[in-house]
Amino acid sequence: MTTKDGKARRLWVRIMTMVCLWLAGAMPWQWPELRADPLEGTLEVQSAFVNVVGGVYQLHVRTRYPSSDETASALRDGVSLSYDVDVEVARERRFWANENIVTLQLKRELSYHSVSERYVVRDPLLDDEQKSYATLDEALAALGSIESWPILVVLQVAEPGAYLVSVRARVRRGRLTDALRALMFWSDDWQRESEWYSWSLPR
Repeated sequence: MTTKDGKARRLWVRIMTMVCLWLAGAMPWQWPELRADPLEGTLEVQSAFVNVVGGVYQLHVRTRYPSSDETASALRDGVSLSYDVDVEVARERRFWANENIVTLQLKRELSYHSVSERYVVRDPLLDDEQKSYATLDEALAALGSIESWPILVVLQVAEPGAYLVSVRARVRRGRLTDALRALMFWSDDWQRESEWYSWSLPR
């Protein structure tokens, strides 16, 4: 699907939402605004590297996530967003497909707390500790910074050869309120992902 096709499909989903609300008897002033895609904008892994501490490879990543008024509005409406980071480590082989060594995914969640009016990030790297931020940009900056994530041990890459590390970032719609779930049941594939960022594992 091209970018143009994807935007047309998202517009069609929003129009169908309006039709369903109209058929259900909702008044026009009760309809949600036809907003732009909250995930529009730059999504890229800007840098990544690993270092070895005590025989463990630790990953450090910097990611730029899309930020817009539409993103903030969607969060305030009760949508949560999931920010996933995929990691693959593979041993390169000349005449065969690369041998997969490790495949991992880090899942973090961003939501909005309406009482405190703060953006809340849940991070499993911090034992699921929740941290809150005054602005969306502060929350996205925190989500875009991963420090010292242990991804494999030295013994897993003991065989001779070259190893490739690849990292990809992903944003997808997470939990919905009950009211929004009834309206958006057809848009479960609402997500974006970056290109893979790859480099040779230092030995």
